[in-house]
Amino acid sequence: MAKSKKVNPIWAGLRTYGIITFALLVSALAWTAFLIPSEIVGGGVTGLSALLYYATGIPVAITFFLVNVVLVIIGIKSLGFGFGVKTIYSVGVLSLFFGILQPLITEPIVDDRFMSAIIGGIMGGASVGLVFTQGGSTGGTDIIAMIINKYRNISHGRIILYADLIIISSSYFLFQSLEVMVYGYVTMAVASYSIDMLLMGHRRSVQMFIFSPKYELIAEHIANDIGRGVTLLNGQGWYSKEQSAVLVVIVRRHETSIVFRSIKEIDPDAFISVSNVMGVYGKGFDPIKY
Repeated sequence: MAKSKKVNPIWAGLRTYGIITFALLVSALAWTAFLIPSEIVGGGVTGLSALLYYATGIPVAITFFLVNVVLVIIGIKSLGFGFGVKTIYSVGVLSLFFGILQPLITEPIVDDRFMSAIIGGIMGGASVGLVFTQGGSTGGTDIIAMIINKYRNISHGRIILYADLIIISSSYFLFQSLEVMVYGYVTMAVASYSIDMLLMGHRRSVQMFIFSPKYELIAEHIANDIGRGVTLLNGQGWYSKEQSAVLVVIVRRHETSIVFRSIKEIDPDAFISVSNVMGVYGKGFDPIKY
């Protein structure tokens, strides 16, 4: 195997928290610039906080922070202290962003309520997914989703969708309006889809079959320089009746360009078949859950 590149832990930490902070800002903008001014009740603790804001005038930041304190404690016990540090940071920063942005933005960025629901859902879902890729959480139902996902292969988006149904449905008792509730469902569906798409893109893998007379050089390069396992199969061409070797490689989608470049340098005439796989579990990929 190739020697792994050493990454400065300080730089890695700054990068992780930088990405989380950016995602939290996007999430806060989704709510304060699109959803809350349009009186759209989304899901999660933020949706619950928005409901209390509409009913009592209590700022979203206060309710969001207090409810998440309890959930973070539960999350630390189930997911470990590392999870807790990032989530505490996320809850604190997101509460701060809510506290700063909500008083500044009193009118929705767009006048059309449906567009506010769509844009807010996309931004909110994408931001949550981005935080998930860094091993953190924005709190609320995200914590519940990560705990369940630790033990079961159920997508984050589906768990959050189920949990949010009750919160959004509760908006009917406050507004006495099916329209408000439907806009909430639209936001919830778009956000859940955005979360799953971002996470699937981050984890998506492909299976490659490589046919080349220079298979030994290609296999050595993939194993030693790219760091992925290679399986050698013995095959025979039906028409030519010649024996041929077939390499089977499974890599993350973002690694395919590196593999293609390597193969092209060794054997530009190689025959390659690439297909998507539903899931890859084991060393170097996702852990097996049951």
